Amino acid sequence: MELHEIKHFLEDTRQKVDSFRGSLDLDRLEADIADFEQQMAEPTFWDDNQKAQTIITQLNHAKAEYQTFMEIDEGLSDAEMALELYEETDDEEMLLEIQSSIPELKKQIEDYEIQMLLSGEHDTNDAVLELHPGAGGTESQDWGSILLRMYQRWADDHGYSVEMIDYQPGDEAGIKSVTMTVKGHNAYGYLKSEKGVHRLVRISPFDSNARRHTSFCSIEVTPILDDTIEIEISPDDLRIDTYRASGAGGQHVNKTDSAVRITHLPTGITVQSQSQRSQLQNRETAMKLLQGRLYQLEEEKKQQELAAIKGSQSDIAWGSQIRSYVFHPYSMVKDHRTNYEVGNAQAVVDGELDSFIDAYLKWAMGHEEDTPTS
Repeated sequence: MELHEIKHFLEDTRQKVDSFRGSLDLDRLEADIADFEQQMAEPTFWDDNQKAQTIITQLNHAKAEYQTFMEIDEGLSDAEMALELYEETDDEEMLLEIQSSIPELKKQIEDYEIQMLLSGEHDTNDAVLELHPGAGGTESQDWGSILLRMYQRWADDHGYSVEMIDYQPGDEAGIKSVTMTVKGHNAYGYLKSEKGVHRLVRISPFDSNARRHTSFCSIEVTPILDDTIEIEISPDDLRIDTYRASGAGGQHVNKTDSAVRITHLPTGITVQSQSQRSQLQNRETAMKLLQGRLYQLEEEKKQQELAAIKGSQSDIAWGSQIRSYVFHPYSMVKDHRTNYEVGNAQAVVDGELDSFIDAYLKWAMGHEEDTPTS
């Protein structure tokens, strides 16, 4: 990078960092950190374990946000100071030091810009991810298992923990449906980009004539709500069924009807849980899932009302096709909302989703800015 390019980069980066500082409210963050630490020092802090865990999580998030910004600001200040020294001394080693620091600074800025896009009310929450293969038998069920592996790999790469809530194996291969939690900071904020129908085009490994097949799988993503969000659900609106739990591969987890399926009759939403040992625990888990689905349904209704006011058709209607994965006659993955695409389809199904998620967050931010306010 030439000297004039370095100057331009540092000037542009300083403008971005100053903009971050204005929207971040460092004084508020410092006050929040001090308040959380004071609460943790109270003798009664662990009397309410659930509340204590929530405060610890909030403290960790606030510290991470504050420290990340300070590291970027410090790295930028060091580069600016080094540039001033170089202009005074013409020391070539100083110039090389500046050039070597820029790639890391650039990456930090790009990562932080993506973090700034996660401004939704529940973006920092854990997520529930559901996979429902479409019609097509073994072919679609195998596509569902490929997507399951893709999300598990992506979660592993980001240090997120994954827990199976419900696993329904396919008849011959793949899955009939899967519900799992993905836990970690901003899990929902990132994974909300995946909600919709995912389409696969490939030569089927299950077709002896090696014909090309198209398969579909629907992905549902909902935030795991904390106790501050209350969703009223009437017991009269619920149908609760129990069944015998089974794990991956079809083996029985236990020999009692501990798995629970809850149907919300007014909306037709169905949730189920079989990961816990007791029927009571599975019922509590299923109710938590139902609360998240109903909350998101209300949020989607609000978005549709805004779209109607705006006078345009929503591009992300419930169940719409959002992404195509093509393995034959060429290799490509394309997101139909952002028009972002890559040629290495195998890398994407191996878990390389970040570029699609980043493109979606930027696209969604632009659509929010176009939405009229009352």
